Amino acid sequence: MMKRLILLFLAAVVALSGCAGTGGSTAATQNPVIGLTYIPNIQFSPFYVAEADGAFTTAGVTPTLRHHGTSESLFTAIASGQEQFVVAGGDEMMQARSQGLDLIAVGAYYHSYPAEVIVPKASTITTLAGLKGHSIGIPGKYGESWFALLVALDSAGLTQADVSIKEIGYTQTTALSTGKVDAVIGFSNNDAVQFGLATFPIRSLAIAQGTVPLVPASLITTSEYATAHPEVVKAVVAAMTAGINTVITNPSHAMDVSANYIPDLNSQAATAGAQATLTATVPLWKASSGTVDAQLDASQWAAMADFMTQTKLTATRQDPALAMTNEYV
Repeated sequence: MMKRLILLFLAAVVALSGCAGTGGSTAATQNPVIGLTYIPNIQFSPFYVAEADGAFTTAGVTPTLRHHGTSESLFTAIASGQEQFVVAGGDEMMQARSQGLDLIAVGAYYHSYPAEVIVPKASTITTLAGLKGHSIGIPGKYGESWFALLVALDSAGLTQADVSIKEIGYTQTTALSTGKVDAVIGFSNNDAVQFGLATFPIRSLAIAQGTVPLVPASLITTSEYATAHPEVVKAVVAAMTAGINTVITNPSHAMDVSANYIPDLNSQAATAGAQATLTATVPLWKASSGTVDAQLDASQWAAMADFMTQTKLTATRQDPALAMTNEYV
């Protein structure tokens, strides 16, 4: 869900951000727009449920939920003021900050990074070190799949020269199952689910032991908007968290509500896929304690800032204290 090129139209976005701030609009205050990236998906069900069940209203805000399709880059709308919030990877946001965008994470959406190395179950590759000499498929050298591959190689003590990196677009299932590549970078609540639905046996390898130096999906706004409208930010964070709790405790309700937001979800195939995706997403929403909260991990953000500088994903180290805050949780 979070895997798209954030550099698209970046020059235009930066220009727009200079003339269309997010802090002053009364409409944006009373009815902020929350960007849920590309297409409706069960992974966004906490927002659908929060809207349908009145959690946003109870928190004191009436947002508009927006999916912007694939023709728009991840941060275009928030930079131009068309959106006031967006759900996106903390790592993608950090890279965008390094390119001049005024973005700040104000709440955790996922607590675990979903990207992993996926190989056929019959593969001789059983560890990350075993990737040496093999081909790895990724959509392209951008976004969370690319970041995850760099973490996996670093964890294994390998370099890019030790493997054959194949840019395969979003064809992970076909590429791996037909032997086009030996491994792919995929997501536990997307690609791994698709392999399961296709009854193709796989083995998943974590990209790092312990804490991954990448921050997963987070609720993001601009520093300007957060400073101008702190109560709105707190309300959105609270309602998002309430929505997550509801989805986890009542997944059948989440499916029913999401059918009003996701086209064709009532078809048998779509329902099976959505249910499997929802089941795989629940662990991502939970903190290490097993509870749900929106607290961001400052130490993980600092580790990410170091890693992204080390791997030249950012030209200079970004100050994590300026990129994230728990002030609104």
